[in-house]
Amino acid sequence: MDIQPWHVWIILGIVFVIIEIFDPAFFFVALGIGAIATGLLSLLHLVGSNVPLQIVIFAVISFVAFLFTRKVGKRVLRNAGRETNVYALKGEQGIITKAIPAEGKGYVKVGGEEWVAISTDAKPIAEDAKVTIVGIDGNKLIVTPSE
Repeated sequence: MDIQPWHVWIILGIVFVIIEIFDPAFFFVALGIGAIATGLLSLLHLVGSNVPLQIVIFAVISFVAFLFTRKVGKRVLRNAGRETNVYALKGEQGIITKAIPAEGKGYVKVGGEEWVAISTDAKPIAEDAKVTIVGIDGNKLIVTPSE
């Protein structure tokens, strides 16, 4: 069995997609889409065996795919900037379950979990007071009384 140009395009496309897995810059996936599409067009005899024409088609499809995947990639990466774990608690409301003495530690309940808490200005906060989490210090939440 002879290797046809469409074999090369499909294999090249798969290689580009695999590279994209290890380098998620949304660049190689566009080349992969272009190569696979060119391979399919060649397989279906829509472009014949004219390799220079296939290269032009590859370039055009890859460019269009790059523009599209770049838009999608920016949207995905923008949403990936959200805080996770304990840092996601910033801005959340909580209830003091054990009073925070001046310059001391107490406990705050946030989303069904109790956390060690300290006051932002080292002033006491009474039990059952509503607070807002304004920061994180190790495993302690830094809180301020809510209005």
